[in-house]
Amino acid sequence: MMDLNLVRVFIAIYETRSVSGAASRLYITQPSVSYALARLRTETGNALFQRSRKGMLPTPVAIHLYTVFKQSLSGIEKAVADTRRFDPETSFHKFSLALSDLGELMLLPGLVKHLREVAPNVQLEVLPIQMQRLDDWLLTGKVDAALCSRLEGISSLTQRDRIMDERYVCLLNNRHPRIGMTMTMAEYLAEQHIVVSTTSGYQALDERVKESGFERHIALEVPHFAALGELIANSELLVTLSLSAAEIYVGRGNGRIVELPFQLPNLEVYLYGHTEIGDITAKTWFYDTLKTACQSMMGGQESVRISDEDPDSSRP
Repeated sequence: MMDLNLVRVFIAIYETRSVSGAASRLYITQPSVSYALARLRTETGNALFQRSRKGMLPTPVAIHLYTVFKQSLSGIEKAVADTRRFDPETSFHKFSLALSDLGELMLLPGLVKHLREVAPNVQLEVLPIQMQRLDDWLLTGKVDAALCSRLEGISSLTQRDRIMDERYVCLLNNRHPRIGMTMTMAEYLAEQHIVVSTTSGYQALDERVKESGFERHIALEVPHFAALGELIANSELLVTLSLSAAEIYVGRGNGRIVELPFQLPNLEVYLYGHTEIGDITAKTWFYDTLKTACQSMMGGQESVRISDEDPDSSRP
């Protein structure tokens, strides 16, 4: 009979493509993972992974075993989770959430308020999002959930819900000398602009502007949104950003909003999570709580679950 712990190690290696990643996810040492992998080779009589520059690549036997093992282990763990109850009122569980700088500005205050109301003792760790590493962070359990713009190439194992659609506007100085209450395309392109670094998780905007055939004069690139208010209030630069974020700066007296002279696709904000690893009961509660809080901040709108029928679905 196959040791269930070996199955867990096999699945962790398969999904992270890494011995170190599997060790991190399972909270065991790398030698322990290597020992388990050797036992798996003996148990199955096959080499299950091949080392490459892209990590531990599964053999055809491993690909077949993964489908069976994943389904079986998920069933077992969900059955066990159903017998447990996560009590948010008394739990001291620590959750980790990856957020873009924009997410911190728009969503974090409301999320913290909601969490303090429903789970006053839990601890929340917020990590600055690194888009290139987010998929690995979710798969290895480094973060329990993430809130950011749409992420391409996300693992099919990752749950996701579209929680917000935001249109883009322009934020500029209250006393801008050349732009009034409206703005033409010629005026927009003649001005100098601020952009936020793509590593912040806000790269979709610049890509969409370029796809529309426009070329802006970029005068300043900043790594975060935090300084935008003061920059706009003390310069003639323009910044294009989501309406909710712009309204926060306007509320602080850091500028005014002008509609863009062209159409851009909306900014889609997604909630990502991987609720089938680690403490399933706690992770599921956290994911569902984030979704509920975001819906509340959106005025009661329902989030959009990416369905199995959606061609871009991230659910298997």
